[in-house]
Amino acid sequence: MLPIDLDWSQQRRYDLAVDKDRRRLHETVIREAMSLDALCSFLNADLLVRLWPTPWLPPQVWRLWEERFPELRHRAAA
Repeated sequence: MLPIDLDWSQQRRYDLAVDKDRRRLHETVIREAMSLDALCSFLNADLLVRLWPTPWLPPQVWRLWEERFPELRHRAAA
């Protein structure tokens, strides 16, 4: 379950066995995290690279993440 400061919706539980939930959790954490600790606590780097072409994120967020993590940019191009 995500803490209320990351997800204030009624459904803060995510089933990581379900693709849609994995994507939503990563989208939510990327958009809402206000600290490196929150990002590190709730994001899985390997899973994020695998999911990267699919999350819905604002274009500026995509660009910033791909600039910081080139492996995402390469994944998106594949």
